[in-house]
Amino acid sequence: MKKGKGMKFVGDSRITAEKVRFIPKDYSEYPGKTEAFWPNFLLKEWLAGSVFLVGFLCLVLAHPAPLEGPADPTDAAYLPLPDWYFLFLYQLLKYKFASAQYFVIGALVMPGLAFGGLMLAPFLDKGKGRRPNKRPISVSLMLLGIIAVFWLTWEAASHVDWEAKAEENRPIPPGSTVEIDTEDPGYAVYENNCLSCHGGQLEGVAGPALIGMEYSVEEIKQIAVEGIGDMPPGQFNGTEEELQQLAEFIVATNEQAAEDH
Repeated sequence: MKKGKGMKFVGDSRITAEKVRFIPKDYSEYPGKTEAFWPNFLLKEWLAGSVFLVGFLCLVLAHPAPLEGPADPTDAAYLPLPDWYFLFLYQLLKYKFASAQYFVIGALVMPGLAFGGLMLAPFLDKGKGRRPNKRPISVSLMLLGIIAVFWLTWEAASHVDWEAKAEENRPIPPGSTVEIDTEDPGYAVYENNCLSCHGGQLEGVAGPALIGMEYSVEEIKQIAVEGIGDMPPGQFNGTEEELQQLAEFIVATNEQAAEDH
C-alpha cells in the first residue's frame, strides 16, 4: 500500500466473489409440460420406485420361490430349466425355425435383432412429443417386445408343475443329516431297493432326497410300487410285509429329522 494512492487487495482467483445458489428454473409458464429434474422429477421417480419395491418384497414374502437341490450330473433324467427371466428365450428355441440346424438364428440372430431394435429405438424415433401417438416407432417396438416376452414366458411356464418339480428335487438344509437306525427292519429293505438311488443317508444320489418328505405310509407304499415323476413303476422287489416296513422306516426317519430341526 502506498500512501495517497488508496489500498490494493490481492485475492485468490480460485475463490469466487459471490456464490450463487442453485435455483431451479421457473416452469410455471408451461404447466404440465416440463419440470425441474431436481427435486421435482427425481422425487416422483423415487416415490414410484419405492412403492414398486415394497410391493415386490411383499410378494416375495407371501410366495417364496421354490428352491431345488444342487446340480447332480449323475441324474440323466433331470430336465434343467433356466430362471424365469430367461424362459422366453428357452421357449423360442423349441420352434423349428429357431432350433436344430437353425439354432444360431434362435440363439443369436433373433434375440440380437430384438434387443438391438430396442436400443436403436431412441435414434429411429427422434420426436420430441411425450404422447404415445407422437412416438409410433418407439411405442410399437416396446409393445412388440413386451407382448413377445410375456407370451413366450407363459408358453414355457404353463406346462411345468413348478411345485412338484421343486418337491422332487428339494435341497437338504445344512445339518439336516439324521442318524439312520440301521437296526430297523425297514433299513434292510431300503438297502436292497432304494439305497443306490437315494443314498445311505436318504440324501439323494441319482434320485431325490427322501429327507423332508411329507408323505404318509400309504402314499410311500403306493409310490414305491407305482412310481412318481421320473421314478418308473416296478422298482420295489419284495413282499407286502417288507413294503410296509420300508414305508414305516422312511416316515419314522423323517419324523426324527423334523424333531431334530
